[in-house]
Amino acid sequence: MRATRRVVITGIGAITPIGTGVEQLWQGLRRRRSAVREITRFDSSPFKCHIAAEVDDFRPADHLEERRARRLDRYSQLTIAATRLALADAHLDLAREDPDRVGAMMGTALGGVARGEGEYKHFLEGGLRAVDPSLALSVFAGAASCNIAIEFGITGPNSTNGMSCASGTIAIGDGLRSIQRGDADVMLAGGAEAPLAPLCFGAFAIIRAMSTRNDDPSRASRPFDRERDGFVMAEGAAILVLEERERAVSRGAPIYAEVCGYGLTNDAHHMTAPRPDGRQAARAMRLALGDAHLEPHEIGYVNAHGSSTPLNDPTETGSIKQVFGDHAWRVALSGTKGYYGHALGASGAFEAAICALASRRAWLPPTVNLDQPDPGCDLAYLTGDGRDAEPEYLLSNSFGFGGINATLVFRRADGR
Repeated sequence: MRATRRVVITGIGAITPIGTGVEQLWQGLRRRRSAVREITRFDSSPFKCHIAAEVDDFRPADHLEERRARRLDRYSQLTIAATRLALADAHLDLAREDPDRVGAMMGTALGGVARGEGEYKHFLEGGLRAVDPSLALSVFAGAASCNIAIEFGITGPNSTNGMSCASGTIAIGDGLRSIQRGDADVMLAGGAEAPLAPLCFGAFAIIRAMSTRNDDPSRASRPFDRERDGFVMAEGAAILVLEERERAVSRGAPIYAEVCGYGLTNDAHHMTAPRPDGRQAARAMRLALGDAHLEPHEIGYVNAHGSSTPLNDPTETGSIKQVFGDHAWRVALSGTKGYYGHALGASGAFEAAICALASRRAWLPPTVNLDQPDPGCDLAYLTGDGRDAEPEYLLSNSFGFGGINATLVFRRADGR
């Protein structure tokens, strides 16, 4: 591996429940309010959970040619739109780039399954002729990175992983490695999720993973709080433009932060429950720190996975203590899913974008709805107005079904 090839973030494309685009995402964070509301996308009456974090302001025609938009499902629409926003933010014209040196890495939990769900209903009602012929091209998860390649004419490394709620983080880690190895100079990396359809939603409702705080939806997603009762499903996409640092500097690109560490492990324990001792989650953090050549006390901010579930939050707290020791009670830490719920495979990409923005703009977001910390969640979580700060190094965790643990480390961009 060519360790001297450093990788920076030069563009962010975000479509989230709290805002679309960099400025809207940032203002959504500064407002410190949750976007969770009663579901409008479908009839949720068969389920105990009736709330979600929807993206209300997304219009495909704002980002894609109308005919193209009609042929794509929401999952792929979000992917292409977020990529276009990221490229514009990076001031990167791909027509001027060697297409072989630009690639795409994406992550998702469910891919185009929601589209398949809708078309199956058409099949039951009208037979095979009633099914949209584009179904076969949209249900597979790899449609995300492949559609990016087709839309923007890039022929470099290309893959979409399906590693549940850690997949967006893994995609960014894979993009980092592609540039470090010299396989590419630019990688478009992130996650997309469009799960708000009855069957997809119901699958998580059946296993009682989601909050049922239907009478107070804006307070339902509450990481580390004593009253949390499950995650809140969300949708959206976030794409980062990752670029080899020297070429980014030479073209005068805006630089948000450097991606300098990545760790990936598996609990090998259970498909839904985290390993109780948090050992492998801790190891993912240690691997990322080692990759960045850092000691734990050098981290100034942790964006926690903080899913607002009874098992995950205290387990993550314990794993952070294992890694950081006494520094665990001093490092600034927040779980930002209180803002926008849990967008499954897109969440890690949301949170990487938030880390990059927090680093660039010197403000750390709070943990929304954390009113009464759980006794098992006793670290110095940021609340209230957040904190003005300029940490040199930031760390982001993502954990997913199947025992996946992924961690990224970011460094403040300061010209060095």
